[in-house]
Amino acid sequence: MGEKNKDVIRLERESVIPVLKPKLIMTLANLIEHGSDRAEFLKLCKRVEYTIRAWYLLQFEDLMQLYSLFDPVHGAQKLEQQNLSPGEIDVLEQNFLTYLFEVMNKSNFKITSDEEIEVAHSGQYLLNLPITVDESKLDKKLLKRYFEEHSHENLPDFSDKYIIFRRGIGIDRTTDYFFMEKVDMLISRLWRWFLRVTRLQLILSRKPSVRRNKDPKKNDEISPEAEQEELSVERIRLENMQLSLRNLLSKITIQEPTFDRIIVVYRRASSKTKTERGIYVKHFKNIPMADMEIVLPEKKNPSLTPMDWVQFLVSAVIGLVTLVSTIESPKNDFWVMVAIISALVGYCAKIYFTFQANMTTYQNLITQSMYDKQLDSGKGTLLHLCDDVIQQEVKEVIISFFILMEQGKATRHDLDLRCEELIKEEFGESCNFDVDDAVQKLEKLGIVARDTIGRFYCVGLKRANEIIGTTTEELVLKAKQGANTAA
Repeated sequence: MGEKNKDVIRLERESVIPVLKPKLIMTLANLIEHGSDRAEFLKLCKRVEYTIRAWYLLQFEDLMQLYSLFDPVHGAQKLEQQNLSPGEIDVLEQNFLTYLFEVMNKSNFKITSDEEIEVAHSGQYLLNLPITVDESKLDKKLLKRYFEEHSHENLPDFSDKYIIFRRGIGIDRTTDYFFMEKVDMLISRLWRWFLRVTRLQLILSRKPSVRRNKDPKKNDEISPEAEQEELSVERIRLENMQLSLRNLLSKITIQEPTFDRIIVVYRRASSKTKTERGIYVKHFKNIPMADMEIVLPEKKNPSLTPMDWVQFLVSAVIGLVTLVSTIESPKNDFWVMVAIISALVGYCAKIYFTFQANMTTYQNLITQSMYDKQLDSGKGTLLHLCDDVIQQEVKEVIISFFILMEQGKATRHDLDLRCEELIKEEFGESCNFDVDDAVQKLEKLGIVARDTIGRFYCVGLKRANEIIGTTTEELVLKAKQGANTAA
């Protein structure tokens, strides 16, 4: 499919390492020449994971215990059993949010900003209806209180009602005939031509000004320096399709960047008879940016927009005035009147049938998001996040140690670059490696230190295993193997 111009979105590279941990460990182990060193490296990887998991165990237990009080299903019963005062419950729910936001940060999730929302909604993909949130059904105190005590940059306007976390970038492609969408596109282009010819475009196309996005960036020109720091993803949309018989009658493929993972956090509004304390945590995957509205909480049922009604009424008035003036004209032309009436009927039909088609698509997308794209919610999402934090930190530590082991001393900057180069060369993946977090863990483990000029260096493999020592998990495995042998 041809496009008039490219629609490119530039996004900051993610810190998450996209390589699965088993693949990462085995690939690095196979790069080690001597078999004895390879065995020591594999032992070190296990001990690193066991130790990091133990570090987080108590924090994760506190998180899960707190969430059990605010689980929308059973939390109210547990709160009632605890016999806590409203003030004490307020403290506990803020403690839960503090733990949750720390885990989200460690798992490399970022709060979606207004700028990112604007860029995501600057195009259309499969969802072509204006979706809004029924704010009267959402609590406005919980998150507002949290952000008053914990400052965050670039908070979205809706941060007092709900928060959208996002991580990872992907691509979604859909191939279809898109007959209704193509008809809508043709009518829309004809309508824009009609407005331009009648010089009414300035009236009907007037939109409220929006702030231009800073991050991510939507631009057709990308400098070489920007490409190194950012990920560029192209949108392929019906709006930019070149008019040709082949494009109109054949299948075409449209493309939209996706957020690989999205987590939405909110609380429903309290009623006069019931105080809501449940906190909803919902986890989605592969959400197209332009269709991000499908993850919004408490959505209103879509309807014709005010602009649709304005365009409908204005076009009807213009058509009637033109029709009357044509009839009263001494040289009235029958075919001109037919053309005017046809244009009016066609435009009204376009509004109605487009809305009905979009409603069907909307219902299908909502159903799909519930069954296919929603990964989990509540406790299941939190358990997934906790394990995800451990996996990411283990991978960061292992890669950093491997680089220091193989390439010797390195400054913080050199280590950061070498780790990113290794991921790119061995796995073909790009990420913004979090070197500070990795070396902090390595120093805490006691297997990496700094020399007099601040360069990092590691101890030998055997010595590293001795410093960490035998873990509880290894003792349990040995005991289990001994019991099996005795049996």
